[in-house]
Amino acid sequence: MSAQQVTFEDVVAARELLAGVAVRTPVLHSHVLSDAIGGPVHLKCENLQRSGSFKVRGAYVRIARLTREELGRGVVAASAGNHAQGVALGSGLLGAKATVYMPEGAPLPKVAATRSYGAEVIFAGHTVDVALAEAREHAERTGAVFIHPFDHPDVIAGQGTIGLEILEQLPETGTIVLSVGGGGLAAGVALAVKSLRPGVRIVGVQAERAAAYPVSLSAGHPVMVQPAVTMADGIAVGRPGELPFELIHYLVDSVVTVTEQEISRALVLCLERAKQVVEPAGVAGVAAVLAHPQVFEPPVVAVLSGGNIDPLLLAKVLRHGLAAAGRYLTLRVSLPDRPGTLAALTAEVARLRANVLDIAHERVGVNLGEVEVQLQLETRGPEHAEEVLGSLRGHGYRPVSG
Repeated sequence: MSAQQVTFEDVVAARELLAGVAVRTPVLHSHVLSDAIGGPVHLKCENLQRSGSFKVRGAYVRIARLTREELGRGVVAASAGNHAQGVALGSGLLGAKATVYMPEGAPLPKVAATRSYGAEVIFAGHTVDVALAEAREHAERTGAVFIHPFDHPDVIAGQGTIGLEILEQLPETGTIVLSVGGGGLAAGVALAVKSLRPGVRIVGVQAERAAAYPVSLSAGHPVMVQPAVTMADGIAVGRPGELPFELIHYLVDSVVTVTEQEISRALVLCLERAKQVVEPAGVAGVAAVLAHPQVFEPPVVAVLSGGNIDPLLLAKVLRHGLAAAGRYLTLRVSLPDRPGTLAALTAEVARLRANVLDIAHERVGVNLGEVEVQLQLETRGPEHAEEVLGSLRGHGYRPVSG
């Protein structure tokens, strides 16, 4: 392996730099995930990290290693939110001016938090890759030091300190599963863990709609893809970093993908069962454990990489997750437009013990003499949802779900 720009010793040194800055986040046992794979599963809660994600580790190490003259020129970064907050917090602690380029539509709480740490926020484009290009141009124009979110040895070393903590907190760890965007987190953790325990498996997880690593690993070099819209905006990176890619290529055992439904189900599970607020990008590891339980050798540690989620997005994702889990059923039914038909329908729903959350009665755009009723129902799970649909069909209704 030629990627020797970052070493295990760098990770150990980064840990010393982070003393008193980064929080040693807890590792919590998950009974529900343990039952799913038939062995112990734990959650490494970087959602409880300072600034709400692991990103402050790498950002602070990178900025702390600048010279006094470089700090005086200020720093510039690009991010959908978490790296932005890490850079803003780190630069504030070290006395440097920070400018952060963020994509249009970046979550408002992340924008507000970045500004609250003292950084200037500039919006550019609709993807992290466009924001990265603008940040680089800013650095060339002003002399500010560009702080890359994942493609730098200091950043990778900082993120790798998570791996050191995991092995100390759970020495018997068999598999570590974590989100992958540009690859800094997976590269750092893999470097730290494989240096101490080569037998521990490292599994990276990408959103299916923004999965550059499977294509790149197959090609043997970083490949640019065009990410589709995904709720996991924090890992929607079009091209892997050069240095993280080489480390991941040699050290990470596999990279899998998860769907939007699997991500939203995992987010609901973390909120309900683990009492952890996690953003979609941060819960990808849990989503993979739920979707592919057979591929993980316990004891498993899933890294919850961030918890910075817009409350409005959280509400939408929760609804999406409940639907994916069969606990939220939306359906349309055409009824004769005469008195009593709606009451008969809702009486049947009540008999089936489904709870009506919302109902709409639409006459426009349907056949003459008919009315379309849209129902949003709360059910007890997939079997109950199928029971509701089957019973309605058996009583002569033609429900269309979705």
